[in-house]
Amino acid sequence: MDADDRLSKQIDFILELDKEKNIFRQTHLSGQGRNENDAEHAWHMAVMAYVLREYANEPVDIGRVMLMCLLHDVVEIDAGDTYAYDAAGLATQQAREAAAKERIYGLLPEDLGAELAAVFDEFEADETAEAHFAHAMDNFQPLLLNHSNNGGDWRAHGVTAAQVYGRQERTKAGSQRLYDVTCGILRENIEKGNIKP
Repeated sequence: MDADDRLSKQIDFILELDKEKNIFRQTHLSGQGRNENDAEHAWHMAVMAYVLREYANEPVDIGRVMLMCLLHDVVEIDAGDTYAYDAAGLATQQAREAAAKERIYGLLPEDLGAELAAVFDEFEADETAEAHFAHAMDNFQPLLLNHSNNGGDWRAHGVTAAQVYGRQERTKAGSQRLYDVTCGILRENIEKGNIKP
């Protein structure tokens, strides 16, 4: 592949990424704004990871964590957003996202596509300190937005305490300190009736 073809593929991928701005999540912006999109979620997570890096359970390569945060939902361009508490959607999520990964990262030159797909795979496997901390951000970010909106999204979906605590187990693996904060937020929202006991 010559240099022009390589650059052309990189630009195609960059333009494809713009579609992530059209994938809207269930979570609303703070202050009870509109639903956030995937690109906003990823950007917010990446900045949070840098700001909160001192609370990671283990030393992490923060640049890699931030890249995981930025790339983890790119597959939703094809696969769509799967709500965290949608059992039917979760049952097919892995297959939908695997197909999307092949197509979207396949737009890149082979070496770069493989490199970025490996970052996505590392996040999904959740076995490294970096993946643990990125998952903590993926959980903590919507939790903060839900809390800032008086639990509106939890109430709208009838979310139970068991569901939220189950999802937040991954936060503990990445940051015990942020998990402790999470538990305080959840207790407050259960007491208010925003989350079903």
